[in-house]
Amino acid sequence: MVADEHFVVRIPEGAPLDATAPLLCAGITVYSPLRFYGLDKPGMHVGVVGLGGLGHVAVKFAKAMGVKVTVISTSPSKKSEAVERLGADSFLVSRDQDEMQAAMGTMDGIIDTVSAVHPLMPLIGLLKSQGKLVLLGAPEKPLELPAFPLLTGEKIVGGSLIGGLKETQEMIDFAAKHNIRADIEVIPADYVNTAMERLAKADVRYRFVIDVANTMKSTP
Repeated sequence: MVADEHFVVRIPEGAPLDATAPLLCAGITVYSPLRFYGLDKPGMHVGVVGLGGLGHVAVKFAKAMGVKVTVISTSPSKKSEAVERLGADSFLVSRDQDEMQAAMGTMDGIIDTVSAVHPLMPLIGLLKSQGKLVLLGAPEKPLELPAFPLLTGEKIVGGSLIGGLKETQEMIDFAAKHNIRADIEVIPADYVNTAMERLAKADVRYRFVIDVANTMKSTP
């Protein structure tokens, strides 16, 4: 395939194509808001809501930027994954009122990757004054946004979708320098239907990657 050089991202030598490919979507989706909203300064405290395809990459990028990271999840079972394997500094169970209360007013920003409908009020409470809650998920129904907690702390709620090519190249170079890769499961093309069924059950850690080249080689 021939493409205009202005619309191509260069993958650094040595970066594995399979584990780097998802960064062109999930990677830039979390990298861009960390940079744009200024949540990339060493020593800052940033929360990551949801430990899935976006969340696990957000933890890796934020840690590489020198940020203190707290993963916020409804699932207590994800604590060991977040802290021991991905390197998060701490873990909050969002349904545990005591844990959430103890962490109120401690975070400079929160990257919210959840696409399901969920309450924003507890997350806003975790922010310091002038803290930023950045939404990356797109729930089917509108979220309820309370105004008063924003007014009293000059807090900001924003959003982010993806990034331009220049920033995507910057992200890929940063990922290569810090050895950041998506956690993937490589599958042949004929496994796609099964993969879709597993996706519906959230049974993937954390991205499927289709091995097109080897699938084509094995075709008689």
